[in-house]
Formats: sequence, structure tokens, C-alpha cells
Amino acid sequence: MGPEGYLRFLLALIFVIALIGVAAMLARRMGLGFPIQASKGRGERRIGVVEVAPLDGRRRLVLVRRDDVEHLLVVSPNSETVIETGIKAGEGRPTDFQAALAAAGARDPETRE
Repeated sequence: MGPEGYLRFLLALIFVIALIGVAAMLARRMGLGFPIQASKGRGERRIGVVEVAPLDGRRRLVLVRRDDVEHLLVVSPNSETVIETGIKAGEGRPTDFQAALAAAGARDPETRE
């Protein structure tokens, strides 16, 4: 293998590494991969997802906690809708969850209607 072979190998290696970098950047923009942890090293986290329930193929019901307050959202690829806000953490009952499913226009995923 002559010098042109080594040069060709090096250029191919740089090209493949660049392709991997572009694919990783596109995946990160699409929401795939690991999220960046902004609160790393700051102690206790203030925000988090408590529970996620699928409504249908495109929408999800998401319960988000911030400090000691929870918010119920319907999330779809095109929009987000707030169903209920100001829920005290730990007050949720299964009947409240079922009522929120009904308010969002979804059927109960545990029943087979």
C-alpha cells in the first residue's frame, strides 16, 4: 500500500466520522438520544414527568410536576393542550385520571370497547 492508499484511507475515515456526527446532530434535533441535564450538580431537581399515558396513536396524556404542583397536558406532534393546572402533588386519584381521559376525548386504555 503506497502513500495514496494511506491518504485514501484517512479521507474515508474522516468522511465516515463526519457522517456519524451529522447523524447524531440530526437525531438530537429530532428529540432522540439523551436529553441534556441542565440541573446536573445543583441538587434536587425541580421539574419532572410523573406519568405518561397514550390516548391514541398520535396523542399522549402527560402529568408534569414542577416543584410541588402538577399539570396535566395532552401532547401531540403538532400541539400541546393544558387540561388541568395547579394540581397539588400527591392529591391525584385514579378517578381524576379517568375523568381527564374522558375530557380529552379518549377511551380508557384498560377497557376494550
